Amino acid sequence: MKKSEEEEERFQDQFGRSLRALSDYLGLGIQIAASFVFFVLAGYWADEKLGTSPLLLLAGVFLGMVGMVLVLMKTLKIANRKKT
Repeated sequence: MKKSEEEEERFQDQFGRSLRALSDYLGLGIQIAASFVFFVLAGYWADEKLGTSPLLLLAGVFLGMVGMVLVLMKTLKIANRKKT
């Protein structure tokens, strides 16, 4: 009976770690998507107002991609610090 309790505790431990990792990655994905969508929509809106289609939309796409790279780099730095 003791072995079963240890296995159950181990499962709960692993499940808890997995859930925390999943929430971290979901948060990262939402942050990346939100930053990209924000810049693309801002570029689209500015194009509509200024009549410069598609220049500002493309600038928004570029800024959104830069934002995604910056968020990923920040996350990787934090993850590397935790490992060492």
